[in-house]
Amino acid sequence: MKWEGRAGSTNIEDRRGMGGRGLAVGGGIGGLVLVLLMSALTGRNPAEFITTSSPEDTGVRSVPEDDPQSQFVSVVLKDTEDVWGQLFAKRNQTYEPPALVLFDGATESACGLGQSAMGPFYCPADRKVYLDLSFFRELDERFGAPGDFARAYVVAHEIGHHIQTVTGLSARLQSAREQAGRRGASALSVRQELQADCYAGVFGYHEARRGFLDAGDAEEGLTAAAAIGDDRLQQQSQGRVVPESFTHGSSAQRVAWLRRGLESGRVEACNTFEDSSR
Repeated sequence: MKWEGRAGSTNIEDRRGMGGRGLAVGGGIGGLVLVLLMSALTGRNPAEFITTSSPEDTGVRSVPEDDPQSQFVSVVLKDTEDVWGQLFAKRNQTYEPPALVLFDGATESACGLGQSAMGPFYCPADRKVYLDLSFFRELDERFGAPGDFARAYVVAHEIGHHIQTVTGLSARLQSAREQAGRRGASALSVRQELQADCYAGVFGYHEARRGFLDAGDAEEGLTAAAAIGDDRLQQQSQGRVVPESFTHGSSAQRVAWLRRGLESGRVEACNTFEDSSR
């Protein structure tokens, strides 16, 4: 993927090193009780669990020039802004990009405490993507999915959730989940995740058209999608597959929808809710 030397996004919040591993205590006596309980359980000083970080903290709005991984994320984020800005403009709409928060360990979001163990995530309440760069190392070493576009796919998937939010789909799905029952709600969540995969593919299609992808990049993304399918992750972690508990879709489903986006480049091709054949 051709990213070196290109402009990055200004919508970056670098919170690394801000002490976000603690808890932002602003909840009165309840928050204090939680801190004291954690201190008692671990034997650590209560102050170690407290941080002044909050969802409003912006961190540093640039990334270090000597930090290739954060520079890479900044360029990919800028590319998503350009691609989706153009796609929205074709529909006479204005794209409002999200911020991307870099953190290490843990940080506060409007959706609660975000932790590295959760992996990258998007918070619709504050319209921000949260990413601990250590996930890229996991993607390479644990999941066997190295490569620049594998990492770009991860970012583009989370941006896909932002697209769902700004178009109003996420709010409609939340309402539908509340009425669908447990199994129905799970199925809707999987379809939402698969659509984000397809949107990541749409991004990849336009990146290729702009000349920013190298030969083999698309395969890197597809390998990553296969590596983090629910069935594969469940088999690795518990030795069995439970489709009823899927949250993101099987490896085959994730690959199929990412491929559809990569091959079509069309938002309209990503209606995972009407096409359940994949």
